Amino acid sequence: MSRLVLNSESLNKVLEGKEISKNDAYQIYKISTDYPSALFQAAQILRNKNHSNLVTFSKKAFFNIVNLCRDTCSYCTYKAEPNESKLSMMAKSEVLQLSKLAKKHHCVEALFVTGERPEQKYSEAKNWLKSNGYQSTAEYLVHCSEIALSEGLFPHTNAGNLTKSEMKNLKKTNVSMGVMLENVSQRLSEKNMPHNLAPSKNPKARLQVLENAGILGIPMTTGLLVGIGETPFEIIDSIFAIKKIHNKFGNIQEIILQNFQPKPDTAMKDFPSTQENYFKMIVALTRIIIPQMNIQIPPNLSPNSYQSFLSVGINDWGGVSPLTPDYVNPEFSWPEITKIENNSEKAGFKLKARFPVYPEFFNFVNPELKEKMSAIKDDDNLVMERYWK
Repeated sequence: MSRLVLNSESLNKVLEGKEISKNDAYQIYKISTDYPSALFQAAQILRNKNHSNLVTFSKKAFFNIVNLCRDTCSYCTYKAEPNESKLSMMAKSEVLQLSKLAKKHHCVEALFVTGERPEQKYSEAKNWLKSNGYQSTAEYLVHCSEIALSEGLFPHTNAGNLTKSEMKNLKKTNVSMGVMLENVSQRLSEKNMPHNLAPSKNPKARLQVLENAGILGIPMTTGLLVGIGETPFEIIDSIFAIKKIHNKFGNIQEIILQNFQPKPDTAMKDFPSTQENYFKMIVALTRIIIPQMNIQIPPNLSPNSYQSFLSVGINDWGGVSPLTPDYVNPEFSWPEITKIENNSEKAGFKLKARFPVYPEFFNFVNPELKEKMSAIKDDDNLVMERYWK
């Protein structure tokens, strides 16, 4: 592999297959602020080495189970209050109805999303759960997952800081799970910072969830929010924190890098959108720090340029739905899958659909779930093309 023309031995070290330290990454970032092209080139080389010209996505339906939340993040519009029209508390009949519809659209993933333990703050959530025969949101999610699985979908749950016991129960029906680390900086939880009123976003709590998932052998999706007031070095620290857990357990299947977009009616409504070149540098840094990792950006949050991120290290578009909106970012519609495919092909990449669990993490999934996936999987543990198209 050729060396790069850059005053950085650290980048060349990566291309030689050696690991770099945090200080190396700090130095690479400093140099790349003025000369990013070598960093981008290195990330592209590593991406092609580890993932060839393949870019994947998951064809999903978004199940907005309950969007009451005990946390308040300064950038979030997902959370609802009991009197708001956007409040969602999906009944079992609604979960079944959407599961059937999603199957007709040949969706593969059932993405289950909830607010953080709403029953601890809202009597409405507690009473709703009780009326359905459940004590907690996590307990209800087990039942919802069973419904989706029975209809031929494969659940992936993202419900905040689940306990080890809750994740163990969900593992029976979920082929993977997720929790966004967002950032390891405690500073972002201080007064007037985005996580000040969101105790579940405490980095130690989030890292413990990832640690528990590793102990349980659950394929985990995690990720970072980019542009919420962090420093570049705090981002680098966060990537290394994820890498440390993955090195220990081998269960981090994917890192989502999500660029901040300001939303009306939030405390950060006047905060600027993440600068694209900065975002690309973070994507590239993630690739060179963890070369083999699956790295995703959501295409709907970079609607005019998402395909250009293929040249700086990503290999996945995440979940894309032909059926349901992105309830976390409702003002940003997902592009049509055919458009994503065309843009990927124009950039020189082949688009394929995957399950909520990546092919190389099938060994973590219990045999019963693998058997169910076998009906629509190809020889590479991806979704058969004739099924998802």
